[in-house]
Amino acid sequence: MPLTAILREVQHLYGVSERLDSLAEEHPVVSEALLVISGSVRNTATLLEVLIATKMTQPPGFESVS
Repeated sequence: MPLTAILREVQHLYGVSERLDSLAEEHPVVSEALLVISGSVRNTATLLEVLIATKMTQPPGFESVS
């Protein structure tokens, strides 16, 4: 199922975000940039989750305006 594949990628994105957070702790020179990027990756994962949740709960026959 395509939604399952997307949700798997969401979990990968959360993992990337966590690894970037860890790297930020280890590399103070670039920690601020890594934390910003980590936050962006985490936000993207969250947005994908919301997209999937809204598409999965959409009533049959309902068409999006966009």
